[in-house]
Amino acid sequence: MRAAATLLRDAPDRLWRRLGGIAFEDVGLGSLSMLGLTVASLRGKRFRRAVGGDWPVASLIVSELCAARKSRASDDLLMSLETLPYLEPQRREFAAMPNSRLRLLALTTDNLHHRALALVYLLGTDRPGHALPAHRGEPGLAFDLLDELGVAPTTLAICREGHKKTGEALPPLVALLALENGLRAETTDDPVPPEALIGNCPGWALDMFTREGKGALTRLLSTNAGIAGMASALIPTPQRVRFLGQVLFRVEGGVLANRVGGDLADRLHAQLMFDTLGVEPHHAVQALDLMRGDLPLLNRIRKTIMKAADHA
Repeated sequence: MRAAATLLRDAPDRLWRRLGGIAFEDVGLGSLSMLGLTVASLRGKRFRRAVGGDWPVASLIVSELCAARKSRASDDLLMSLETLPYLEPQRREFAAMPNSRLRLLALTTDNLHHRALALVYLLGTDRPGHALPAHRGEPGLAFDLLDELGVAPTTLAICREGHKKTGEALPPLVALLALENGLRAETTDDPVPPEALIGNCPGWALDMFTREGKGALTRLLSTNAGIAGMASALIPTPQRVRFLGQVLFRVEGGVLANRVGGDLADRLHAQLMFDTLGVEPHHAVQALDLMRGDLPLLNRIRKTIMKAADHA
């Protein structure tokens, strides 16, 4: 709530974009009704004023997102498309295909990753910072494809509007996964590491996407921490900070309360955890355990960096 209030005050457009991103990234198939509610809140200031105003709407969305059943299957799938080693030939090959052929491939293949990769290229990957090779897409054709595949009209409408408001690939991937939805009724809580406050911030806020968090990971590499030793032994020097950041996300930033699983969701999550770090799966298991053990040291480094930033 504090983060939402701060963003609403200082950067309201950013708040609404992030709420949309969070809904499709962290809740996803866990609660399609929550996706619909969040997308409705993104309709604009005039709509929000008519139903109570920006803060009543934002605070409701935040509290309901926190309480909702959650699935990161769409994000697990997207990250796998971007990083799985065995998909490297398809990443290059699909990027060179015309959109008509991508559509036909997605309609006829039984391979979920190939279908999802074709869908992402149909959406377009030619904007700065995209992890996949550049391809000029046709978003309208991508959603026509989802319709042809049989996505339910309400789900398709929610995901179409979510893509329109966020510009991200996650909403269409949620729609695609809805075709194979087999989520269980019960939920579980991921094991959450002990939380440490770094000033007024929880430690997990200082991840590799913040300047201070990246600085802390760089310093961790220069210690005798177990994860630093593994990175030095297995990972080329330019890639070590990113490797630590990816491991850290898996043990701290990407954990969920009220996670809802299923056969496909569980497979995608396991694939993300153990097959996408650029090391052998048994090394990935070891890396996750080492990072969990080194979190107290990382949090001490985070505190040192944040104190230095305060003094500056």
